[in-house]
Amino acid sequence: MTLSYDLFWSFRSPYSYLVTPRLVAFERDRDVKCNVRPVYPIAVRIEGFFKQVNPMWPPYLLKDTARIAEMEGLPYAWPSPDPIVMDMKTGVVPKEQPYIHRLTRAGALAAERGKGLAFLNEVSTLIFGGTKNWHEGNHLRGAAARAGLDMDELDEVAAREADRLEAVIAANEAAQKAAGHWGVPLMVFEGEPFFGQDRLSHLKWRMEQHGLKKRG
Repeated sequence: MTLSYDLFWSFRSPYSYLVTPRLVAFERDRDVKCNVRPVYPIAVRIEGFFKQVNPMWPPYLLKDTARIAEMEGLPYAWPSPDPIVMDMKTGVVPKEQPYIHRLTRAGALAAERGKGLAFLNEVSTLIFGGTKNWHEGNHLRGAAARAGLDMDELDEVAAREADRLEAVIAANEAAQKAAGHWGVPLMVFEGEPFFGQDRLSHLKWRMEQHGLKKRG
């Protein structure tokens, strides 16, 4: 029997990016299905969040994510542009956000088409892998194509079905909260939450207790 888990994931989270290639390999090698459930970054979900964080956290995050990327052999640079427009010094996040809604709605559509994990992998590699101006030209079209999708079609449907997709994303965020955590990446199996890229081994261990098999 194929086991499945929910993945709550954000297009602004470097840790989401860093775990995704391992999730792709996990699904390739084991009889497991990842239910991709994109959510909005905490910067837009929790108003004023970055005004309250410890100022030591952002510098540590940059050091930690660069270290993990080096260990995993992944390209890594802070996105240019950042998927969330904000003032990094004051923590102010304006209401107008030109990138994150497009990305998250497209991710929700990709999940509905059964290609969510591939889309997350390709797009996050584009955003966090050092591509400048990833939002321009054919960058996103190429990433979507590598995932077996058409970015223009995703954009067209996302514009037409914006309200429906916002409801899907809100439901994902409610399910994430109900599972017992607010952060990403969050993997949930049988109601048990596993938060963080460093909890993948724990997820595998738990799924093995439930009969996880290698693909034949």
